[in-house]
Amino acid sequence: MFTLRKATPDDVPALLEFWRTAAENAARPDDSGTAVQNLITRDPDALILAVDAHDHLVGTVVAGFDGWRCHLYRLAVAPTHRRQGLATALIDAAEQRFRALGGTRSDAMVLDDNIPAQSAWWARGYRLQEEWSRWVRPL
Repeated sequence: MFTLRKATPDDVPALLEFWRTAAENAARPDDSGTAVQNLITRDPDALILAVDAHDHLVGTVVAGFDGWRCHLYRLAVAPTHRRQGLATALIDAAEQRFRALGGTRSDAMVLDDNIPAQSAWWARGYRLQEEWSRWVRPL
């Protein structure tokens, strides 16, 4: 069993540890506590957590909304809790947030070689937009 709730500043250390083991982190710098804290401060409802009966973190998704576009990232489920509906519940909660904010379309950032994640997004009705590429530059 699990429940969904929004992240709080007290969750930041556990989030950073959770993402080291449950999220795909290849070829990217580690998340910083300051960045996660800034997200929670700027948009307290954006970081959705799934927690077990003991309030241990078992899943996350960031549902970012900039007032125009809806972006999903950092969808992660603990390896011990996969295939139990957590990803579906997290995506559903994010999409409900977007609809309540007036969003009309969401996109998800998924690594090209993360086949299990691609399958999860596919099952939820997301499709690869092949004509686009993501361009990044560290600041």
